[in-house]
Amino acid sequence: MPNRLAVYTGVFDPIHLGHLDVVQRGARIVDRLIVGVGDNPEKTPLFSQDERVDLVRRVTGHLPNVEVLPFHGLAVRFVRSLGSRLMLRGIRTTSDMEYEFTMSLTNLSLDSEIETVFLMAKETYSHISGNLLRQIARFGGDVHKFVPEGIAEPLLKRAADRLVELQTRER
Repeated sequence: MPNRLAVYTGVFDPIHLGHLDVVQRGARIVDRLIVGVGDNPEKTPLFSQDERVDLVRRVTGHLPNVEVLPFHGLAVRFVRSLGSRLMLRGIRTTSDMEYEFTMSLTNLSLDSEIETVFLMAKETYSHISGNLLRQIARFGGDVHKFVPEGIAEPLLKRAADRLVELQTRER
């Protein structure tokens, strides 16, 4: 059987324990896992793409078969460009399931050779989202229990800096 390469794409702004759980579980079921850090044109991230790539690398560096790469554009094209035919996705809730199901059908229409494999979030992580973490951080809340070690401090600092920027603009 050929080496199995899967690609797990996301914005990862910031990477949190739910993301890391999907990476760790995915790394156990494939020979090689590439984490693709992309952009969502509908969102303004706290961290630049380079910063997000660095943060993901920090928390996945102990996984020998995981590589982190930036990408732009459609995830399905990124997967194809790497020679993979397997997308890995995490699902937290039924609303995620509906969105991810629609996205997987769209990706299949764009490239009929790429399959999507879903990993259900562990109950412990099913409520965590980047939006929620950014909001908690903006108000100076404790995000430590939701993110891997080394992520809380940069997140809290960036959120505080962004809040100061917004307050300065409003004056």
